[in-house]
Amino acid sequence: MGITFGIPSNDGPDCVEVAIAPADATVHVRDSKDKRGAGLALSPAAWTDFVTHVTR
Repeated sequence: MGITFGIPSNDGPDCVEVAIAPADATVHVRDSKDKRGAGLALSPAAWTDFVTHVTR
């Protein structure tokens, strides 16, 4: 994939890891406890909308 995921700062049950692809700024999200499971790829605009919504 060519990206490096950050290390989660919390070891709780609901952790995710986030990485930004350097080539196109796509934001990739995955479950920190299931690294081989399905991931989610978002455009920068979609990521911004998501973060805005969940931090309200």
